[in-house]
Amino acid sequence: MIARCLLLAALLLACTLPAQAHKASDSYLNLAVQGQRIDGQWDIALRDLEMAVGLDANGDAAITWDEVRARHAAIGAYALARLKLSSDGAACALRVTQHLVDTHTDGAYAVLRLQGDCPAPVTALGVDYSLLFDIDPQHKGLLQLTHGAVTGTAIFAPDARSQLLPLAEPSRWRQFADYVRHGVWHIWIGFDHILFLVSLLLPAVLVRHEGRWQGRETLKASVLDVLKIVTAFTLAHSLTLTLAALGALSLPSRLVESAIAASVILAALNNLWPLVHRWRALVAFAFGLIHGFGFASVLADLGLPQGALVLSLVGFNVGVELGQLAIVAAFLPLAYLLRRGLFYRRVVLTGGSALIVVLATVWLAERALDLKLLA
Repeated sequence: MIARCLLLAALLLACTLPAQAHKASDSYLNLAVQGQRIDGQWDIALRDLEMAVGLDANGDAAITWDEVRARHAAIGAYALARLKLSSDGAACALRVTQHLVDTHTDGAYAVLRLQGDCPAPVTALGVDYSLLFDIDPQHKGLLQLTHGAVTGTAIFAPDARSQLLPLAEPSRWRQFADYVRHGVWHIWIGFDHILFLVSLLLPAVLVRHEGRWQGRETLKASVLDVLKIVTAFTLAHSLTLTLAALGALSLPSRLVESAIAASVILAALNNLWPLVHRWRALVAFAFGLIHGFGFASVLADLGLPQGALVLSLVGFNVGVELGQLAIVAAFLPLAYLLRRGLFYRRVVLTGGSALIVVLATVWLAERALDLKLLA
């Protein structure tokens, strides 16, 4: 009964992951404050606006510029009703001055140019953000707030929708903590990164003997194997994440996302036909270099404050590692307990790896060929 329930849960997960593939719902809000005036830009995914206000007029599952333009008034009204700015408790009048469309790493976004006026010069900006929370409780609003040479960040969620943001130079440690939270959040919603890591971890509690999988004798041996894999993956993606975030390296996003999907397929296939079982740490390092570019694309959307560039970059890396360690801590003890049973070898390792191959193949086709195979 337990095995059937776990298998059913895995199948349900398979149905939901392709819809999200790499990124959950985010919007990107940039506000610049000067005296009483606020200028801003708000990037909201078209797929999210389709759910909220309806954009696909002819129902052909392809949103065109004409369809977006026809809904400009509805988009503006919907967005402004869910963003309130204030200064010293007094509301700031906010309006949309221009509608555009831009492309992020995960698809097309509506771009709303904003302009606001406050009753008095702003010293601390109150922000009340409630976009999409009634539709998608996993949605996050990512804010970058600029005042002169000072840049701060904030994350809005259903449990943190109202925040008061001082315009003075933010604490370096607060910025560090903000980017740690960014890193943790984005590894947890990066399902392709998670499945790549899981594919490498699944055999960590097993050894190959005469062509068959057997449970490891000690937990220490499994921990050491996991430590090598996670360390290799961390070193690799931290290297390319840093270089890409600093502008030293750049690759086309479609190539990166396709290569990440391919890495998940190969890692999972290696569990079904073990060719490089002893060299999984090397595989983790090699493909981790590609995954670093994926993390860098997320960081590019967030932006890095120039006044705390290195600290914020380190914070994001630390957050990613903490997110990974949480996944390992949840996975390893349970896998070790189940390692000797047929259920683990047949259902978890073989069935799970096969399921990962199917999911990642869909992602690869969608990314490489620019298709939409699953909603």
